[in-house]
Amino acid sequence: MDLGELSMDTLLCLLHTEPDGSLARPALEALTAARDLAAALGGATLDVGLIGGDVGGAAGAISTCGARRLLAVAGADFATARYASDAAAAEALVRASGATVVLAPQTSRMGRVIAGVAQRLGGRVDTHVTTVSVKDGAVAVDRSYYRQRIEATLVRTQRPWIIAFEPGCAPSWTGAAGTAALEVVPVNLSASRTQVTGFRTPATGEQTIRPDAELLFVAGAGWTKPQADGKAHVDDAERLILDLLKHTQASLGGSKSLVDLSGDGQAVLRFMTHLNQVGQTGSTPRHPKGLSTCCHGEEPHTVGWRFVAERRAINKDPACGWARGKADVLYVADAFDVMARVNALLAERATSK
Repeated sequence: MDLGELSMDTLLCLLHTEPDGSLARPALEALTAARDLAAALGGATLDVGLIGGDVGGAAGAISTCGARRLLAVAGADFATARYASDAAAAEALVRASGATVVLAPQTSRMGRVIAGVAQRLGGRVDTHVTTVSVKDGAVAVDRSYYRQRIEATLVRTQRPWIIAFEPGCAPSWTGAAGTAALEVVPVNLSASRTQVTGFRTPATGEQTIRPDAELLFVAGAGWTKPQADGKAHVDDAERLILDLLKHTQASLGGSKSLVDLSGDGQAVLRFMTHLNQVGQTGSTPRHPKGLSTCCHGEEPHTVGWRFVAERRAINKDPACGWARGKADVLYVADAFDVMARVNALLAERATSK
């Protein structure tokens, strides 16, 4: 194939608004990736497509992003996530743009529909993409396989090519707001069997998952194991960890060995669930800094937060996995003692302000 022919791609950045009409961070990151790709292709045409209830505010916020056209499918039927309406809206926007490459944020709402949209358009889709670039004149994407252990670069000739861009892999677009010339794309929805009647959220206690936090604090199974006195101190562990989260507004992660303890009938941290799991079948976070405590540095865990920029660990064992090149800094110490002292210093600082 002649990869040089692929440089004639037309790009569409496909975004959805939040309930308040704004664009969330993953959407603005996808917009940055789309702008950079258009520039790398020698100034390729870039359109932006918006889906939402009222997209006027979002369109104004990105009106200076350099897009040729701002397209929109808007109205009450598109205010909330629903497969039938979102898929129809996305299909209509791609057709109206004539785009050959479509970038969308890897959100739960987009992830639910983009494969179906690609099928309707006779195209292809790749999800969880971490890098979009140009290689030998062709659009290329990077993504990981086998639980983040293998990274591959893909080039496709099939068009349209829909690419779901992983959050945290590009800076958010920050341009001046302006007045948007919005083109509304009509969509005729047939009678849907799905009606959105509202939202139900589970009862939760302390908030522990904060995707935008500067620090990821990872707790390992050592927090629930017998300590120097031969006894487990789970209550003390919970207090120390929650105090740290309160002072720092960090996000909490857990190793697979820790979150699996509940299924084994062992003592657990009551606020730790599989939603906090990092690595293996858990999440792949992208926080600027990470601190792992009472973990052995096992491979599934460390691979799971490979995109954390600065990685530190606390473990009493100087020969643990973190000491073998997986952490930038390893503190050989008792995490209970270290966190108690850190919390005391943070409390003093808060009081002195």
